[in-house]
Amino acid sequence: MSFFEVHDPAFGAYVLGNAPVKRLATGFDWVEGPVWFGDLGCLLFSDIPNNRILRWTEEGVTTFRSPSNYANGHTRDRQGRLVSCEHGLRRVTRTELDGTVTVIADGFDDKPLNSPNDVIVARDGGIWFSDPHYGIMTDYEGFRSAQELPCQVYRVDTSGKVEALISDMACPNGLAFSPDEMLLYVADTGRMHSKDPQHIRVYDMVGGRPVNGRLFHTISPGCADGIRCDSDGNLWSSAADGVHCIAPDGRLLGKILVPELVSNICFGGRAKHRLFITATTSVYSVILNRKGVQWP
Repeated sequence: MSFFEVHDPAFGAYVLGNAPVKRLATGFDWVEGPVWFGDLGCLLFSDIPNNRILRWTEEGVTTFRSPSNYANGHTRDRQGRLVSCEHGLRRVTRTELDGTVTVIADGFDDKPLNSPNDVIVARDGGIWFSDPHYGIMTDYEGFRSAQELPCQVYRVDTSGKVEALISDMACPNGLAFSPDEMLLYVADTGRMHSKDPQHIRVYDMVGGRPVNGRLFHTISPGCADGIRCDSDGNLWSSAADGVHCIAPDGRLLGKILVPELVSNICFGGRAKHRLFITATTSVYSVILNRKGVQWP
């Protein structure tokens, strides 16, 4: 069985032909938001409908937090702390090293956020998050709410100031910086039940702000929910048929084929070359010949 689909010869150097796509755990309702904790040897991820964050290790799966306020995307900041997007309370939080939870953002212009979805942290400590309306459009125990803000991408600086920096998308979703942080990639997955285009846009980072937004790549089949860059600047994206690898110039290089619709991805493992994949009801992984750039 082949786990890979090559579209460009370069992709052959990125994958290991004898490295299978392994299913690590299954039986969930809808999983997203994988984040690797190398110092603890574990992967955290969200099982959103069941309102919990789970922890995977080689020994199995345990509960990290329940209830989780319907947490979705996660990342780590430069101090190793967990940063999470919560649909239920419409906020972005940080879990401190002592276990307490700090609210980073829960509103803008005196209005509540929609449902923060994905989050990344820049080298300067700025926290970037997308805020589509998917969470408040889903009736999780009465959390269905009215939308009061447009769907935007925000940045929270180290002083706590919240700015809306990208407002030209239907529903911004996955976020990723290029290795040098000169480019910001944003997936626009469109509004529910609409014919909005679903694609990835790229922005030049000038003075810490995204400018010159333009189409980078359109994922087919499916849409780009979660995206991450490797150390060479290739962008890896979720898709309906697996994970797609896209060159910095926007060319599709190849695919990792996964038997479930993929939601999110992250790099991890001791050498940062293990790609963890959340896909509908399961968590998968595959060893690559490329390394990720995100923390840790």
